[in-house]
Amino acid sequence: MGQPDMHMILQQAQKMQRQLAAAQEQLANTEVTGQAGGGLVQVTRTASGELRGITIDPKVVDPDDVETLQDLVLGALADAERAAKELQHQKLGGVAGGLGELTGGLGLPGFE
Repeated sequence: MGQPDMHMILQQAQKMQRQLAAAQEQLANTEVTGQAGGGLVQVTRTASGELRGITIDPKVVDPDDVETLQDLVLGALADAERAAKELQHQKLGGVAGGLGELTGGLGLPGFE
């Protein structure tokens, strides 16, 4: 097996770095919504993690049952987190997945 072409590896790394930066910027600007209770509580955040808003239907605001509202808010946050991770995987998975191929199995830490 011959030596890897370091110039080609550097060019590919720079290209992937640009793709990663573009994907990260897109994630920072893309909103996802999580919901709970059939949409009674909704959380909107960016795919990069910035919380943008919470909407709570007045039907679930019961001073005698605050725990249900708390559970719905947590459920909506978890749903938004799941949606964000799914979007992150879609946008960043291909870029990160190419790193192993780029190094040609050189055994570099983090690229195996």
